[in-house]
Amino acid sequence: MGRNTVNRTCRTVLTTVLAMALVAGTATTPAQATAEKTGGVGPTSIALPDGFQPEGIATAGRYAYLGSRATGAIYRADLVTGAGRLLSPATGTPSLGLAVDHRARLFVAGGAAGDARVVDTRTGRVLASYRFADAPTFVNDVILTEQAAYFTDSYRPVLYRLPLSGRGKLPPPDGFTTIPLTGDFAQVDTGINLNGIVRTPDRTGLLVVQSNTGILFRVDPATGATRTVDVPGHTFTNGDGLLLVGRTLYVVQNRLNQIAVVRLRPDGTAGQLTGLITDPHFDVPTTVAAAFGRLYLPNARFTTPPTESTSYTVVAVRPR
Repeated sequence: MGRNTVNRTCRTVLTTVLAMALVAGTATTPAQATAEKTGGVGPTSIALPDGFQPEGIATAGRYAYLGSRATGAIYRADLVTGAGRLLSPATGTPSLGLAVDHRARLFVAGGAAGDARVVDTRTGRVLASYRFADAPTFVNDVILTEQAAYFTDSYRPVLYRLPLSGRGKLPPPDGFTTIPLTGDFAQVDTGINLNGIVRTPDRTGLLVVQSNTGILFRVDPATGATRTVDVPGHTFTNGDGLLLVGRTLYVVQNRLNQIAVVRLRPDGTAGQLTGLITDPHFDVPTTVAAAFGRLYLPNARFTTPPTESTSYTVVAVRPR
């Protein structure tokens, strides 16, 4: 067989193999078919158990973890298929703000119980529990850094710091510190004060939102010193969950059914409002997490009287 014939034969075989690979690669699963219809991965609305009363959300890989403010149960939803299951049963203490680390541990803020716990996302087992304060208290949200987990308290002008070991060892039950806030932050007697919390883009500080005043603050995690973040022309009334992606801050304004989008300075001392995200499927969303190029928000439905049969969903929207 001549060289040209060999080359033509090889090209024919290669073309056939590539064609077969492309056909195999484009075979769609039901989840992929849904993704084609919605412009992303998986459904844009995920049903939660009736009566669940969601509050917090955290994502890791293809899964979202959601906490119930009513019972403290943790639900795991598959963002690709929309299916889910109960990961951790009712505990009798609320599950509000959530954060998951690279060790598959879910840190849970315990609301009016004044506590927090750490849950294994593989088994649902509670790995550790911490009692931060007695009433009045409302441990609302949590953010993780390389050194610690920081929790907000909506009824007290403090942060709770839970140190984290580089080897993954969790501290003992009394191994936390309380950081009083100083500077610009002023506690208000009524309503929800400190709520959502994230890191600054340069990772040197923390950002917190005060729901009842709509003010955003930068916090020095070492000292508790606060300063107002200058965002001209906008206040974050009903500010709830926060999410930072690069230098873009997403602020969920729950009862306003919107997300404020802010472009921040690296140190988080100032920012510019760049837009608002709304969606007809929002029904008092509380917190936000990112996955697959989308923002996922649980509808807490605060304006709907909760019953055992009340329906709840997680809604996915495109970021800006």
